[in-house]
Amino acid sequence: MYLTITGVALVMAVWKGLALLRDATAALALTVTMIACGSLVYAMASPVGYRTIGEITGRPSFATLPVYVGILACFAMGHILTLLWDPRPRRTPRGLRRVVTRWTLVYVLGASVMITTFLLAGLSGPADPLRFNTAFARNPMILLFLTAFLATLTSGTLNTWRKCRQMTLDDPRIQHSVDAFAAAMLAVFGYVVCSAPAIAFAALGNHSLDTLGVFGSTCGVVGTLILYYGLTGAASAAWWRERRDFRSLQPLWDLVVSRVDQDLAFSVEAARGGRLTVNVTFQLHRRVIEILDGIRTLRPWVDPAPMEAVRLLHDGHGAGAGGWAPLGPEDLDAAATAASLRDAVDRLREARQEHGGVPRSRPPAGPPVRLPGDDTPAADERARLLRVSRALSHPVVGAALRAVAEMDRRAPSGSRGEG
Repeated sequence: MYLTITGVALVMAVWKGLALLRDATAALALTVTMIACGSLVYAMASPVGYRTIGEITGRPSFATLPVYVGILACFAMGHILTLLWDPRPRRTPRGLRRVVTRWTLVYVLGASVMITTFLLAGLSGPADPLRFNTAFARNPMILLFLTAFLATLTSGTLNTWRKCRQMTLDDPRIQHSVDAFAAAMLAVFGYVVCSAPAIAFAALGNHSLDTLGVFGSTCGVVGTLILYYGLTGAASAAWWRERRDFRSLQPLWDLVVSRVDQDLAFSVEAARGGRLTVNVTFQLHRRVIEILDGIRTLRPWVDPAPMEAVRLLHDGHGAGAGGWAPLGPEDLDAAATAASLRDAVDRLREARQEHGGVPRSRPPAGPPVRLPGDDTPAADERARLLRVSRALSHPVVGAALRAVAEMDRRAPSGSRGEG
């Protein structure tokens, strides 16, 4: 179990480390360090790690010291991380630095006491890692070592839990991750709840609660898994959502980039590739930019007739009468945009055929036609383009294009789109 958690933590540390290279923030750097530290702790606490350290030092129980100090360091970083997460403007940057410095000194003091008392204990002989607390509790130095450890761990977990419970964030996904982080702190505090009475009884020579102390390690494992979920839950959800959106934009990309001008694409092969695992955010942003460039290239070929046809067909049919359900304002705008873009691509293709396949034929004269959503803020373009991409295959779009084609057949040749 410990080695499995070690592997999971290593993967998470690399993943967060790549994110740190793109967005170097103090909170993300602390997150990477905490996860890497946790991976090292579980590696040392595993049977192979514990025995290896014992053989190197010549003291079978020596691995307990770096493991417990490492645990303390992880939860100290978790506590400081929540101080950085808190969005409330309750203190100045200088005040925040003072709070972080004060808590850091508390944890450094706790770790110093642990190191000093453990080295003064002079332990020797075989050791069972899961029963270390109760096996050596009658040693005064180890009792002080464990007291400092549990007291500082209690401070770290409960203060972190309290800080997380006080946070109210705008993003519900991040709020969910913070709530998971708080739950992890309570689960890890279960280690203290189980270990403290077991150690107290063992110090008095009573080992009837030794098994309860061993169970405390299970609380630590459960808390760690919840903690890792809290640190990656929102990011994992965002990663999957970006992969989904990247693929959802494929039909629109094929229409306004691939069929218009492939030079607009950063990488045609990458855009058409089915595998998308790394740099998903970059690829998605690149796709949005390429689509917007394609729409800008198509702008001179856009005609208002398809947009008007979509709105007339939608408004002229009751629910279900035209084979589609009524659309909301944003979806109706998306359908109108989709119809105009499909029509514009067809008009561009026809012009190229007339001019011998010239990639950039001369556009029709006249002022460019505005599309619904032209004034969309950059932060909302992704959502708008997703609606347009989904609308490309909507029945009302197909019906509108057929109506426009019929109108063109009946109208005098070249009457549409000449300004």
